[in-house]
Amino acid sequence: MNDSVFVGELSWKEYEALVADGQRVLFLPVGALEQHGHHLCMDVDVLLPTAVSQRVAQRIGGLVLPALPYGYKSQQKSGGGNHFPGTTSLDGATLSHTVLDIIRELGRHGVRHLVLMNGHYENAMFLVEGIDLGLRELRYAGIDDFRVVLLSYWDFVKDPQVIAQLYPDGFLGWDIEHGGVFETSLMLALYPQRVDMSRVVDHPPATFPPYDLYPIDPSRTPAPGTLSSARGASREKGELILEVCVEGIAKAVGEAFENVP
Repeated sequence: MNDSVFVGELSWKEYEALVADGQRVLFLPVGALEQHGHHLCMDVDVLLPTAVSQRVAQRIGGLVLPALPYGYKSQQKSGGGNHFPGTTSLDGATLSHTVLDIIRELGRHGVRHLVLMNGHYENAMFLVEGIDLGLRELRYAGIDDFRVVLLSYWDFVKDPQVIAQLYPDGFLGWDIEHGGVFETSLMLALYPQRVDMSRVVDHPPATFPPYDLYPIDPSRTPAPGTLSSARGASREKGELILEVCVEGIAKAVGEAFENVP
């Protein structure tokens, strides 16, 4: 018996048996190919939601679908902007319709519980659109019991005491945590071989006006691409973040879906 939680590592017969009763929870990590400064690889937003999904799935008996490795266009105030070499993005409609297609196919398989594990800040509303379109299409096909949880794993780090441990000098907000302490700490805990702390550029937090002007002015983004310094990152902080996220998400998924195996 294959005990992997990754759908791609199962045979189709193993998968069929696991999802046949409609109670199995499937996780779809959704990320992006996006620069994360000089010290991190560009697939951070794929690696992290996949790792969190894996651990939650192992805890609750779920399965993890292959991650979507591309996301919506990087925005200057949250990801540095879409102008960096390597950052490779989708139009919003492309992302939404990809999610629609996956939901339709999962419904055909007999799946009824899906968690979209977002790993890229900019994806959120296009995932909502994909969910809405996918559920509408399933209803047209007579399937009205498909349920979707959409979450971003960082939203589960909200305890003031945990925040204080991660940011002893004060928390500046998730939007400018791009390539900063949070993501770098998680990468140090999970994929240390993909982090080069010697290349961290220690710079002040990015500041932006309270409006957006298009086309953007790339000079407003700090040169390394990060929006805050990762100098305070550590493996220990990453392990704390991972523990908090996995525990919180497992509990939330259990509350959202009845009869989770």
